[in-house]
Amino acid sequence: MKKQTFKIKGMHCASCAVRIEDALKKMPGVEQASVNYALEEAFVESDLDPMKLHAVVKKEGYEVESDSMEMDHMHHGSADEAKKKAFLAGLLALPVVLVSLFSIPIPGNIIGLPAREVLLGLLTTVIVFGPGFGFHRIALIQLKKFSANMDSLISMGTLTALLFSWWSLMRDGHVYFETAAAITALILIGRYLEALSKGRAGDAIAKLLKLGAKQAHVLQKDGKTKDIDLAEIGIGDIVLVKPGEKLPLDGVIIEGKSSIDESMLTGESLPVSKDVGAQVFGATLNQSGVLHVRVTKTSETSALAQIIDMVKNAQAEKAPVQKIADRISAIFVPTVIGIALLTFIIWYFATGTLETALIPAVAVLVIACPCALGLATPTAILVGTGRAAKAGIFVKTGEAFERTKKLDVVMLDKTGTITEGRPTVTDVHAFDMDEDQMLSLAASIEQGSEHPLAAAIVRGAEMKQVAFSKATELESKTAMGMHGKVNSHVIRVGKASYVSDQALSKEQKTVAQALETQGKTTVYVSNDGVLIGVIAIADPIKSDAAAAVQAMHDLGMHVVMITGDNKATAEAIAKQAGISEVHAEVLPKDKLDLVKQAQKQGQKVAFVGDGINDAPALTQADLGIAMGTGTDIAIESGQIVLVGGETKKIPDAILISRKTFSAIQQNLFWAFIYNALGIPLAAFGFLNPIIAAGAMAFSSISVLLNSLRLKRL
Repeated sequence: MKKQTFKIKGMHCASCAVRIEDALKKMPGVEQASVNYALEEAFVESDLDPMKLHAVVKKEGYEVESDSMEMDHMHHGSADEAKKKAFLAGLLALPVVLVSLFSIPIPGNIIGLPAREVLLGLLTTVIVFGPGFGFHRIALIQLKKFSANMDSLISMGTLTALLFSWWSLMRDGHVYFETAAAITALILIGRYLEALSKGRAGDAIAKLLKLGAKQAHVLQKDGKTKDIDLAEIGIGDIVLVKPGEKLPLDGVIIEGKSSIDESMLTGESLPVSKDVGAQVFGATLNQSGVLHVRVTKTSETSALAQIIDMVKNAQAEKAPVQKIADRISAIFVPTVIGIALLTFIIWYFATGTLETALIPAVAVLVIACPCALGLATPTAILVGTGRAAKAGIFVKTGEAFERTKKLDVVMLDKTGTITEGRPTVTDVHAFDMDEDQMLSLAASIEQGSEHPLAAAIVRGAEMKQVAFSKATELESKTAMGMHGKVNSHVIRVGKASYVSDQALSKEQKTVAQALETQGKTTVYVSNDGVLIGVIAIADPIKSDAAAAVQAMHDLGMHVVMITGDNKATAEAIAKQAGISEVHAEVLPKDKLDLVKQAQKQGQKVAFVGDGINDAPALTQADLGIAMGTGTDIAIESGQIVLVGGETKKIPDAILISRKTFSAIQQNLFWAFIYNALGIPLAAFGFLNPIIAAGAMAFSSISVLLNSLRLKRL
């Protein structure tokens, strides 16, 4: 079975994806099918001709776009199209509702009929058959298959109100044009809000693809280099990587030493020293030395390619969440249609007149028309996201609110989430001299280096307002340190073996070991070969991290820390933050596997991270929370983004999301209960369409007011 992927245009809700998925699965010859609403994409395992699969989708009333390059255009196109329909319907419906609500007179007659009612009827007809035509098109397709959905009920309610109003106008009766106009406009506005909330998952993959180098310097047999596209490079080729360049592909160093920034892979801010025989990865950054690397993996099998595949697979595995309103409508819609038809038949046989039978049937459809059901979710999402935004929390998808309902575990990436995300001087210990003087000498040398540890020492000196001296004869040794002269004295900064040939004294060993036990990186300083001090550098824990972890415990969630850093550092940070479970020295796949393992155990997992390496886990998790200070790819992969990156916003985001989801559930309850109570009254003739329309409007108002309560959170 081959895997086939194609784009689908025209899905306006999660139930659309479910409907298409079910239709594809029923096809003989289809092994598996999954339709992703967020990606607007179908994943099918089948040897059938793609055109046959496309035909099934088209039969359901949707369009197929097989060119994957159109993905971004399609996403923006669907949102823009929904916006245009909502705007046009709202613009045209406003005068209809205002004129009807306030009984504004319009003098004159048109073809012998009151001008006021004719104009309202014409505007409503344009709304129903213009922006609202999609409801009727899908309803007709469902009708041909003897099926019904939310579109069917919207179509029947609006068409019945419109056609009955025109019929009533001809007989000098009451009209209900405002009902049809308001229903169409409000549902389309809800659809637009839904389109806005989908998120742009495809952008994350596009940005991942842009990370890698486009060409590489390949060494030829004559010793010269030739720039070649990555696709043309094979396993075993030797590539030259200069300082400041990205490594083109995964491989092994065969010549040279350097510090490699692997933050895109591990998320760790500190560079890693690499020597001959060390493995390196494509898209990581060579910071200092010249390297000769033997390629071991092609662009299709590199670590970056695997990350991209993991993100794609995690997105594809996410079954579209069936919206609560659609679940209710699955039973509610055919029931209402049946009650309306039964009402018409009983009244017609009881009275013998069409008008007498039509009025209660129309009342049933009008009061049952799912205006409040359609508003229940988007209004709560709109207010909830607005309230969250004030707290610096950006909720990208309405689905995220539902995902917070039953979270068992919160997995936190260390760097940039619990810690600040950049090296900082934490301790300065001088031996037989003033600490500021020792720090000044170290900073004087390091200000000539671009190494992250050197930059941390310079920042540390600047924060203490320590004066720098002019250094001369500066020279660096890859992965070891740097030296130069200050006032004719040779100052060395780096590893202990580099700065001095003398063994550490007992006191010096004690100081260094105490710092390293805390998970800190130690940098030694010597003056003319004599060790004068040690500087500790670490990625410090955020000031609000411990309180945030406690708040998550209070919300009933178990907190886990995951990091690519070493075990000693990880445990030291976890202890400060109040976290008992730690997973250290993990790679992107390990993070993804940890999420999957917890999910297999029946746990609902939230993952919080800020790096490219976190993207697969963020996507796989039941809820992905991205720190806003992190990479664009992490932000695109998460359903919630914390602007500013404060750790305390994690429990805040979960709390606001839970409250918003509760409001959605309450809205759906009230929207449904009005219909459930009103339908019998309408069927027995106790409600005419005017009162039914008022009850429907009241249910919508109650939904809106309940949603507005979220502003006071």
